Amino acid sequence: MAKIEYKDLLDAGVHFGHLTRKWDPRMAPYIFMEKNGIHIIDLNKTLVCLEEASNAIKQIVRSGKKVMFVATKKQAKDLVAEEAARLKMPFVTERWLGGMMTNFATIRKSLKKMSSIDKLMKEESYTSLAKRERLMITRQRQKLENVLGGIADLTRLPAALFVIDIKREHIAIAEAKKLGIPVFALVDTNSNPGEVDFPIPANDDAFKSISLLVKAVGSAIEEGLSERKKDKEEAKLSEEEEAKKAADAAETKE
Repeated sequence: MAKIEYKDLLDAGVHFGHLTRKWDPRMAPYIFMEKNGIHIIDLNKTLVCLEEASNAIKQIVRSGKKVMFVATKKQAKDLVAEEAARLKMPFVTERWLGGMMTNFATIRKSLKKMSSIDKLMKEESYTSLAKRERLMITRQRQKLENVLGGIADLTRLPAALFVIDIKREHIAIAEAKKLGIPVFALVDTNSNPGEVDFPIPANDDAFKSISLLVKAVGSAIEEGLSERKKDKEEAKLSEEEEAKKAADAAETKE
């Protein structure tokens, strides 16, 4: 796992919270001090929470499950989509559709529709359609891609959510809570850390802060994927050895 130091957090501005008048008192345990009307986050607490979250998320991935990234705010969208795509994890960066998890059956119908449009666009009959019809199909495909592109390969519910701004993504968090899906999240001084299972106290507005922490969580996921691959290889070798032993034993009896 990429080892993040106190200085890295400081350089990325992870400690800058919101104006003191905008604070949520439930964030008090994670606040170090107040300076020039702004709350300063205790970075020692951030490091502890980040390590705890990284270890838990690594184990989820190691067991072969998916973590869904959720970030629809402008400064987080692109880097979250890039990191999630790199790790082959589902992501939502455009708009959270109400019921995306609690009504997953309906979402799967939309995903099937997107898949059938893709098939249609590859067929010869598509080229013979009128220009206006082709345009309508292309627009429909683009609309579905914008909202569902990041979860196109999702066949079942994710095992966890990783969220950038819990106030903004409150619908996603409410759905996860309803389904008992753990939530990992960056939590700023204006939010309630009790809303999520693994809060990481941090500035959730600055690009550098978001980037550093998204990459740190990405590194933990990468390690989990690598350990899963290793587990599978070891299991396969063990199976082969057992099969060889059984075959040798059978030969000896003969």
